[in-house]
Formats: sequence, structure tokens, C-alpha cells
Amino acid sequence: MDFNDIYCENCVQFMKKLSDNTIDLTVTSPPYDELRNYNGYTFECDAVAEELFRITKPGGVVVWVVGDKIKNGNKSLTSFKQCLLFQSIGFNVHDVMIYQKKNTPFMRSNAYTNCYEYMFIFSKGKPKTFNPIKEKTVRNGFEMLVHNKGADGVNKKILKELKTEKVKNNIWSYAVGLGGSTSDKCAFKHPAIFPEKLAEDHILSWSNEGDVVFDPMCGSGTTCKMAMLNNRKYLGCDISEDYVTLAKKRLLEHNIQTNLFLDTV
Repeated sequence: MDFNDIYCENCVQFMKKLSDNTIDLTVTSPPYDELRNYNGYTFECDAVAEELFRITKPGGVVVWVVGDKIKNGNKSLTSFKQCLLFQSIGFNVHDVMIYQKKNTPFMRSNAYTNCYEYMFIFSKGKPKTFNPIKEKTVRNGFEMLVHNKGADGVNKKILKELKTEKVKNNIWSYAVGLGGSTSDKCAFKHPAIFPEKLAEDHILSWSNEGDVVFDPMCGSGTTCKMAMLNNRKYLGCDISEDYVTLAKKRLLEHNIQTNLFLDTV
């Protein structure tokens, strides 16, 4: 099994061919609740979770991007059912993050607009890598700040320094659609893509250069593309021959563009 390639196969059968403790990071989104037609394909969540646990290295991370179907005003809660499943087989639920869609068009007549999905961060033990993404603070310098507030609710203040940067919170916002999720028009031949920046931010956060990044249901190849562009080894799999062809074409185009750029520098 070679790295830096995408294979057409059922992901459970594909993972069975991988050795234990092979993958540093998985970033994927399963076809949950039949919200999209993936050429009629579905997936076995239990088997996928078990194989992911086996092939993930100690300290490795799985980023599981998932939402819920709303039918007759009732949310399926598939997301949390899957989260509890991963926890039951041995993963730590390291974080429950939010993927907020800045420009979602879906409106509900009797509820607020649903504009998010969950990004569950599962780890096999303590994560071995965390490269926090930082952002500039609005305020910085020394201020009197609340310190060790107790059960009595009394504010005790101490002089502390506010840094010029802080670690991002766990709600990440991205524009979706052409120009938001990606500028690759061909990617939209897949019915449900997530933003390239989402995949890249997780790849930068939970892996290092040279690590192996995996997507067992890689669709249009977003995770593989961003792993390649950030000097990680990638491994992709999808049961649809059409999607594998699409993903390989997309990566090849960007690889050619990157090589052309390097040749001109």
C-alpha cells in the first residue's frame, strides 16, 4: 500500500489491509442520515470506527465532521450517537468543535437557521501533536483581571498581562460554496464538500510535516489535497470510482501547478 495515492474500495475492507498504528491523523466526513445521494453508497459506522481505532497511532487524532437530519421538526442526533460509539470503543472525545457556515442558505420557518455541523476530535490516548492556531487579541498589555474566583462569587483581581495573540476558540467559521469551500469548480461534482481551509486548519493543528493524513471517505479529495499542499503524506479511499477519478484529477492539477511554480522561483 503506497502513500500519496487514492484507492477505490470499500473503506472498511481497505483499512483491514493497513497495519496497526499506521495513521497519524484522519480528517473525514461520513455520509450521515442520507442527506445526500452518494451514488447510492452508505457506510457501516461501527466497523469504520473500530478500524479507525486500530490503524490510528497512539496519540493520533480522528476529526469526524458530522451533522443531523431534521425531519418533522425532530433532529436525528446521529452526530452524538456516533460520538458515543467512538468513545465506547476506546477513543477519547478530546473536543467537540463547531463548524459554522457563514453563508448557509437553508432557512426554517419556525426555528433559527441551522448553520453548523460538529467536528468531533477523537484521540487515541493523549494527542501527541497540537500546533494551536492563534489570532490577534483586541486588547493587550497589563490589566487588573479576575483571578481564582471562588464559590462565593467575589471577584479577586490581580495584575496580569494580556498577550498580543491568543489561541483560537473551538468554533470555526468558513464561507461555503464556490470561492468559499474551494475555487476548484470540478470539486462540486461531489454533492457534499467541506471547505479546504477547514481541512487545512485541522491538518496544521493535529499533525506535523511528514505525518500520514488519511480520509477513508475522501469524496472529491479535499483532505488529501490539503495534506499534499502542507507536506504531509496522504492516503485516500472512496467506494465510488467516479469520486476517486475526480479526486485524483484534482490533486494532479494542483501538483502540476505547484511544480510549475517551483520551477519559476
